[in-house]
Amino acid sequence: MNFQRRSFLKLLPALPGISLLDKIESPHAPARISLRFIVASDGHYGQPNTDFKTFHSDLIGWVNREKLQKGVDFLFFNGDLIHDEPTLLYDFKKTISNLSVPFYVSRGNHDKVGLDVWESTWGYPTNHSFAKGEYAFIIGDTSNEKGEYVCPNAAWLKTEIAKYSEKKGIFVFLHITPAKWTVNGIECKEVIELFEKTPNVKAIFNGHDHDQDSTKIYGKKPYFFDGHFGGNWGTAYKGYRIVEIYEDHTWQSYQYNPTAAPILNTFSGKS
Repeated sequence: MNFQRRSFLKLLPALPGISLLDKIESPHAPARISLRFIVASDGHYGQPNTDFKTFHSDLIGWVNREKLQKGVDFLFFNGDLIHDEPTLLYDFKKTISNLSVPFYVSRGNHDKVGLDVWESTWGYPTNHSFAKGEYAFIIGDTSNEKGEYVCPNAAWLKTEIAKYSEKKGIFVFLHITPAKWTVNGIECKEVIELFEKTPNVKAIFNGHDHDQDSTKIYGKKPYFFDGHFGGNWGTAYKGYRIVEIYEDHTWQSYQYNPTAAPILNTFSGKS
């Protein structure tokens, strides 16, 4: 399979034990997609001197279009849903009601709301998890009501990972990356070592660093960044990350710039 790469399409090279599809030479077409989801972060609804309403309407339009064209099982907002003011959470929730796909959320350092408000708004706490078919998704809280940077609760993560030990794969969402490899990262050695020694943890998704849209590797685990779709700084474009899991349990992830014209994911197979 010869994969034609675009500058705005950033694919992770194949890793041992992960079986990503983007560089595998195969005599046959890839397996059918069994689960497809989008990760978007840092919309900063309500941030002064930004066009935050347009940022959100754009994202909603892009995701709804993806749903129609290729299918989307869910959207994950990986933190900084709002910008500091707790009362904005209601307006944000009302705005994203126009999405045509289910969505999940994590708390970022600018989501300065209490645990009770968060749970009453979304129906689940800041640390939560869910499963879809053969895969599990774990969301760890990396901040608090003051907006401080905190490591996710390692004991809770260990319990959740054990709960999903029979799943084919676990995907983890943390707003703040648990390694000091970006300017805004935080060192959480216990957490990254837990991920590293857990075979079915397949990937960790981070937001927070608006200027990061690539992949970093710790041991054998990929940590994905998705730039930003709002706010007043970061990558030159606003976009999101797509993850596609296939029926044969291979998967791929790529960063997507929805305003770019060329067709994405073009490839040709050889018999």
